[in-house]
Amino acid sequence: MARGEWQVLDTGAGTGAFNMRLDEELARALQAGGGKPTLRLFRWAPWAISLGHHQSAGDIDREACSRDGVDIVRRPTGGRAILHAQELTYSVVMYAGRRSILDVYNEISRALVRGLGLFGVRVSLQKSQPDFQEAYRHASSIPCFTSSARYEIEWEGRKLVGSAQRRFGEGEEDVVLQRGSILCGPAHRRLTEYVAVRDPGLLERLRREMAGKTVDLSAILGKPVDPAALAPPILEGFREVLGIPEGIPTLGAVPGMPGAAD
Repeated sequence: MARGEWQVLDTGAGTGAFNMRLDEELARALQAGGGKPTLRLFRWAPWAISLGHHQSAGDIDREACSRDGVDIVRRPTGGRAILHAQELTYSVVMYAGRRSILDVYNEISRALVRGLGLFGVRVSLQKSQPDFQEAYRHASSIPCFTSSARYEIEWEGRKLVGSAQRRFGEGEEDVVLQRGSILCGPAHRRLTEYVAVRDPGLLERLRREMAGKTVDLSAILGKPVDPAALAPPILEGFREVLGIPEGIPTLGAVPGMPGAAD
């Protein structure tokens, strides 16, 4: 279990730069001994495409993004491109405490499963681990949501939550930053409009894979889902599994951090 007094943040909708910067600053502050383990829930305004830490920027059509007012940012975590649109995003910053990457992934996934269950959606965890090194050699791997890692969350075999993790430091004082997107609507599939792929056949394949391998809460429940309405049960799931005390209030935007919006 993570040590120290937790803080819970709901920073509303922020720019891509704000969301990336704040998570990394929270992680580095905890690593330096001046921060707290943190659960943060947030959204994106304007929509943004985030690239994995090692992903090529050439995978994305910058002109198309500029035309439509879509931000492009790079995540401190791994994985592939995500269009952050109709989603609730979570991030967790905590000490690893000698736990492996998969151990932490599993723990956070259990919190998400519990929260989604409280929201009325029964989900399952991916059991196998794909060969990502092989998969990333192909252009069809540009979107993050075309594959699921072990312990990622699915509904009837389709990916509902995509997450990625990064470690800061070494040994017991390792700090984990894990961030993930909980899909509330189908807009994430519009990523295919912004990939730097000109082959019509490959683009059609990407569209089919995004439609066939992903699912969102609005499709599961048959009605629109407001990410703000999803936040309380997700928070409760994290409280139960990570042991975040009930008495800790949910704070809003962090003072001195420009870029957040209501």
